[in-house]
Amino acid sequence: MNPFSSGTRLSDMIRAIRASKTAAEERAVVRKECAAIRASINENDQDYRHRDLAKLMFIHMLGYPTHFGQMECLKLIASPGFPEKRIGYLGLMLLLDERQEVLMLVTNSLKQDLNHTNQYIVGLALCALGNICSAEMARDLAPEVERLLQFRDPNIRKKAALCAIRIIRKVPDLSENFINPSAALLKEKHHGVLITGVHLCTEICKVSSEALEYFRKKCTEGLVKTLRDIANSPYSPEYDVAGITDPFLHIRLLKLLRVLGQGDAEASDCMNDILAQVASKTESNKNAGNAILYECVQTIMSIEENGGLRVLAINILGKFLSNRDNNIRYVALNMLMRSLTVDSQAVQRHRATILECVKDSDASIQKRALELIYLLVNENNVKPLAKELIEYLEVSEQDFKGDLTAKICSIVEKFAPEKIWYIDQMLKVLSEAGTYVKEDVWHALIVVITNAPDLHGYTVRALYRALHTSFEQETLVRVAIWCIGEYADLLVNNVGMLDLEDPITVTESDAVDVVETAIKHHTSDVTTKAMSLIALLKISSRFPSCSERVKSIIGQNKGSFVLELQQRSLEFSSVIQKHQNIRSALVERMPVLDEATFSGRRAGSLPAAVSTSGKSPLSIPNGVAKAAPAPLVDLLDLGSDDTPAPTSSSNNFLQDLLGVDLTQPSAQPGAMQPSKAGADILMDLLSIGTPAPVQNGSTNGDLLSIQDNNAPIASLDTISAPSSMMDLLDGFGPTPQKSEDKGPAYPSIVAFESSSLKIEFNFTKQSENPQTTDIVANFINLTPNVYTDFLFQAAVPKFLQLHLDPASSNSLPANGNIKQTMRVTNSQQGKKPIVMRMRVGYKINGKDVLEEGQINNFPRGL
Repeated sequence: MNPFSSGTRLSDMIRAIRASKTAAEERAVVRKECAAIRASINENDQDYRHRDLAKLMFIHMLGYPTHFGQMECLKLIASPGFPEKRIGYLGLMLLLDERQEVLMLVTNSLKQDLNHTNQYIVGLALCALGNICSAEMARDLAPEVERLLQFRDPNIRKKAALCAIRIIRKVPDLSENFINPSAALLKEKHHGVLITGVHLCTEICKVSSEALEYFRKKCTEGLVKTLRDIANSPYSPEYDVAGITDPFLHIRLLKLLRVLGQGDAEASDCMNDILAQVASKTESNKNAGNAILYECVQTIMSIEENGGLRVLAINILGKFLSNRDNNIRYVALNMLMRSLTVDSQAVQRHRATILECVKDSDASIQKRALELIYLLVNENNVKPLAKELIEYLEVSEQDFKGDLTAKICSIVEKFAPEKIWYIDQMLKVLSEAGTYVKEDVWHALIVVITNAPDLHGYTVRALYRALHTSFEQETLVRVAIWCIGEYADLLVNNVGMLDLEDPITVTESDAVDVVETAIKHHTSDVTTKAMSLIALLKISSRFPSCSERVKSIIGQNKGSFVLELQQRSLEFSSVIQKHQNIRSALVERMPVLDEATFSGRRAGSLPAAVSTSGKSPLSIPNGVAKAAPAPLVDLLDLGSDDTPAPTSSSNNFLQDLLGVDLTQPSAQPGAMQPSKAGADILMDLLSIGTPAPVQNGSTNGDLLSIQDNNAPIASLDTISAPSSMMDLLDGFGPTPQKSEDKGPAYPSIVAFESSSLKIEFNFTKQSENPQTTDIVANFINLTPNVYTDFLFQAAVPKFLQLHLDPASSNSLPANGNIKQTMRVTNSQQGKKPIVMRMRVGYKINGKDVLEEGQINNFPRGL
């Protein structure tokens, strides 16, 4: 016999495939076998049909195409014998899925087999239906499955319950047909039927609120009794797993109780005692016991409030953190993060254990524990926690230092009780992991230092000491060089000595030595060297006796291949040699930097013309409040602490900078307006040109402009007027105050609503600009779960311009709300309505959720 004929046994084909030494040999064997099977199918060979299908299934598992054998499955299913049907249904589940149109042809055969007198054939049909059931098949065969839930054989009832779960997931509307049969399954004594019945009830409760209320009233007490009987049952070898009776049924019952108790105080009270019993009596030295305890903790944290039970649940999680199994510790950390919103005080008691997890060797546990510690920090515990984290920073692995440094910097900045403590901790971080500190963090440190005049001397001395031991830390070198350039005289003269610091002797030459070392150090990049050159220029003014040495050091970079350093070297040398009369004014001490303005820019919540209203996260006690400097003077860095309000002489600065005449000529009939001329010069400088007025419809298009709340962009219309150009440069004068006169009122709308989230839009218009609409979006959480990493994104057509401000929070509390403002400019106002496509993303218990929708119900006239 030909070894690859249709009569080849399955075992022979498998042996031939495994004997292939190369992939090409395997493909040749499969090709020959598929050819033989096709020939057998064409000849309608019934003797070997089941054997051919078995071989096709093996070939399918190897990844080769087997679609030509799909109809053979249907023929075998239609056969009267059990062996043929078994192979046919197995092939149906492997070779087809619910998306195949061929599946429609098997519905009638399934219906006949579900009514078959042979219970094993009924079981085959239920197994197949539970695996590949489509929505159409679910509607057609649901009555048969409902009937089989009351079948005499427990195995059929079990399979029917699992099949009903599939049907409900495909067609939730059919759930009401299964309420009474599933409730009857909860009284079963057979554990296999009971566990599937509990699972079925859980699924029905998720899709039907009526069913949820029915089970709460009729079945809660029965479920509590069942769980108590199982928890107190004696040893049963049939269901025993590691000394625990049927832990799988335990977990299913706890999941159903969690669904029933969520949001219902009466049902929660009914199950409190049994939950306490399970939590306190289940052994935790086996994995099965830990699984039950974890599910019990989830149930306790989800049902209505019971303070004692929740403390017990969090203590169980605390014990999990001491377990040697990394998986158990990881799920405990996850659960503790979710528990923070419920009972933060109970979680705080396990702070020391969580801190030890930060030092764990497992990277996943390290990161999760660090996130949890970050959430636990408050004003009362920030000092000890920051101390522990900074100490661990010294010995932590390189891969973890980036995350750890970012969290420490955020904690210190957010909860610092005073400026001196903030500066001390940041210097420790810079000394240990300065290369991992982000740019905006050390910028913020400099802002804080400038706002603490009493600590200038202390800070520059501390940085000077740190620099001698940590010259490899680039960020530390930059901050130290900046401070030495600004406050070198305080360093040399020991001004502002505090009781807690030791005296230090620093000469003028020592200060120059440090900066020179920074320039020549092999780790210094262009930015550090450029900052060092500026510091040397300032030191030459502070210490005239060192001018010649400073000039020599600066001159060494005149031949640098880096254009930035070469230019600075030439210009600074010229200042020292030829412009000594203006040098002191040119390099005088930097004015106090406004913390609120910096924080607004850093958060990205303020446009170019920054408003200084609102509390800054850097507003630490002991600060010095300063008025906002004049915008142009601030832009050109020519201001001082007592800068007067901007006057017409501000144009002189711009005239000197650009080398153009911006003086306003007397108005002549037909002459160009002065402000227009100034704007044209600026537009030419910025390569923008003189924009033509934007006509309605000029930006029409089908493409969408997509933004998120972290990246607001300016409309193209912002360059169509001189005032907008001034905003681009932070303004040449006072920002005009917005009129409080509001336009016509518009009704609020429900922009989007699902079972878990509701979004409302409230509208206002400014009367002076009818094309612009201010929208306040109110995001309402309809569930008892906390939504983290909340992000709203929107897209509009090109005739609309959209500006999104950040949301009030990136965490949406349970049954709470957050707000977000946006501004829409409609260039086709009155002709085309506002339309918007939106997307909302968030996490529930660590799982990503994404919701999308089209908003077309905006009020007319916007």
